[in-house]
Amino acid sequence: MSDTVTDVTISVRAATEVNDDLVESFSRLIPQLSSSSPAPTSAELLSIIDNPNSALFIAEVETDGERSVVGSLTLAFYRIPTGLKAWIEDVVVDESARGLGVGEALNLAAIDEARQRGAKNVSLTSRSSREAANRLYQRLGFEPYETNLYRFGL
Repeated sequence: MSDTVTDVTISVRAATEVNDDLVESFSRLIPQLSSSSPAPTSAELLSIIDNPNSALFIAEVETDGERSVVGSLTLAFYRIPTGLKAWIEDVVVDESARGLGVGEALNLAAIDEARQRGAKNVSLTSRSSREAANRLYQRLGFEPYETNLYRFGL
């Protein structure tokens, strides 16, 4: 999937290999997502890519003939008795690329992958303080779901 926005070409693809550039990209992106989580190691990225129940999408922009990773999204799949479900996690867009459509392109790629694999739905959570992200999700057709989210820390 590619979109052109004001002289910037955005490409989204599922990562299929881990190299130094990908590891460096996550070292730059993860602190923009979470101040308490370390960036994934090469082995951790490989475990996501090699897992048949996940897809690691990366967004790249090309400017002046050079490509750079400016965003990522992880799509996880799980089967329950009522069907296959998909969950979007860890969406992050580099602050230098926000407003260019990177988040939208990542989410559309994830939705398409979930549809192709036969998922019943795609879910995600987003902090209410992330106003732009929440507007994007609603614009894409995600609907707030009345539930209580509980978390047990391990």
